[in-house]
Amino acid sequence: MLKKAVVVAFVCLGIASSISCGKSKSHFVFAALPGSNQIAVFREDPNSGVLTAISGSPFSSGAGPESIAVHPSGKFLYAVNSAQGEDDVSLFTIAGDGAISEVTPRASVGSIPRLLVMDSAGSFLYVANGGSNSVSAFSIDSSSGALTAITGSPFPVGVSPLDMKLNPAGNVLYVTGSQNDIGVLAAFSVSAGALTQLIAISSPGNAPGNGPNAIAIDPSASHLYVANNIDSTISIFSLDASGLFTETADSPITDFTTAGPQYLLVDPAGKFLYVANRSSSNIEVYSITSDSGDLVAVNTAPFASEAQPSFLALDPSGKYLLVCGQSSAGVQSFGVDQSTGSLSSIATYSTGNPPTSIAVIQ
Repeated sequence: MLKKAVVVAFVCLGIASSISCGKSKSHFVFAALPGSNQIAVFREDPNSGVLTAISGSPFSSGAGPESIAVHPSGKFLYAVNSAQGEDDVSLFTIAGDGAISEVTPRASVGSIPRLLVMDSAGSFLYVANGGSNSVSAFSIDSSSGALTAITGSPFPVGVSPLDMKLNPAGNVLYVTGSQNDIGVLAAFSVSAGALTQLIAISSPGNAPGNGPNAIAIDPSASHLYVANNIDSTISIFSLDASGLFTETADSPITDFTTAGPQYLLVDPAGKFLYVANRSSSNIEVYSITSDSGDLVAVNTAPFASEAQPSFLALDPSGKYLLVCGQSSAGVQSFGVDQSTGSLSSIATYSTGNPPTSIAVIQ
């Protein structure tokens, strides 16, 4: 499964001296293109949501860069290279104009790495290894971006990861997968980057549905959501202070206007859950009930998107939602009504090959 992360750093329309221009500063959008072994880079106008490819884009990368993450400093980008036999992570430096340059050597990980997750402080990077049923963990040098493997890494997780997410505090890592065609959810406590089993595998009656391809956690870390792609449902779990989870009474929810939920994203305010439905090629938006975590659809019909949407990202302002699809060679931008959660399509921007992950800096 494909996934990724959104972080922050500032540039004003690519011109450092234009702080007095009276407009918001532009953002940079990065898109992983595993089919062409490249990473595309766009400048986003924060006043319109329009994307413009920067000079030199797309940039060469390792083989099959499936998932990317940007350091909170805005200085470094990481890409996991998933092509058979590659099994490593690339580090890129990010220039002031958004251009990226790889720094070698690459960091080795387990087999068939799929996902990258970074803590909000930019201190640790985690890699989900689908072939070796493990998670590789690295500390990050804040000056150079260099990765150093945590003692004990890679850590066994007991399942081939479909998705993983850190809670907002960065001290619990959740991993989904399947065992014998049954969806499972595991939790690991995190200390100095090292993983320790908190809940190795969820038990029947307290587990996600079939095909648990995506996880989302609200900013208060009170509820966790899982998209069950095969069942076309969303499971809801309440979280306690230690990170333990319990499925809620109203879980799972089913919306028969959608099919094949593939990716979930909670907005920074914790008001809305955005759902990318791969099989029905649309985006569903739900409001989140603050106390119970229950979901209520905010629109009578889902919003049409690029073919087979598989990844979502919000820009730092929360005004624009970025979407990539498994059958679309482009990044689609939506305007977001931040009071209602509703979406309005702006445009789709060509990437030449289908993107699988998006990261944004400002």
